[in-house]
Amino acid sequence: MKQIASKSRLAIVLSSLEGFSEPKVGQEQYLMDSEIAAFVLWNAYLLGNIKGKAIADLGCGTGMLGIGALLLGAKRVIFVDFDENALKAAKNNISKVKSEGYKLGKAKLVCKDIGKLEIKADVVLQNPPFGTKIKHSDVFFLEKALQIAPVVYSFHKSETKAFLQRFSARKNTKITHIWDFKFPLKASFSFHRRQIHRINVSCLRFEK
Repeated sequence: MKQIASKSRLAIVLSSLEGFSEPKVGQEQYLMDSEIAAFVLWNAYLLGNIKGKAIADLGCGTGMLGIGALLLGAKRVIFVDFDENALKAAKNNISKVKSEGYKLGKAKLVCKDIGKLEIKADVVLQNPPFGTKIKHSDVFFLEKALQIAPVVYSFHKSETKAFLQRFSARKNTKITHIWDFKFPLKASFSFHRRQIHRINVSCLRFEK
């Protein structure tokens, strides 16, 4: 069985995954950048939050974060999304990686609104909607993530960092790490005028 031995190799495998067939603008369905995903996952791995852990990928979309965790030795990953098409793509991507000879832990796909989700995990990985279309949806995801696991890696618009620091203080939660990125949003919808639009996005590690 093949194993991932470097961050660059992880990025290469993740870059070959299938994207959204019919992205929904209301759900802010943009494909995660494979280099950024690999960077965060590799750091989570080095911090002891991946190997042997039970992980939830909330709003998983096509499954990039959760699959990356499985490639780095997660014991099991629960992929959660309420879009059946996205979960179908995630299932295809899991099968694809397995067919390439990588050994993966258990994968469970759950089609459910996260508001109705009742699960527990060691770690949550999530790239939630940023709250551009539905206000505060990013905070809703974060609140749910902190109910599910003591450690959360969550992507947010960089401009909300001050708010998130106040939010975490109210929740008796520490922000231990912040990684800043120029997040590439590739043209996915008819109203997009540029092939790639970059926005300032940060991944924050929360720990209770």
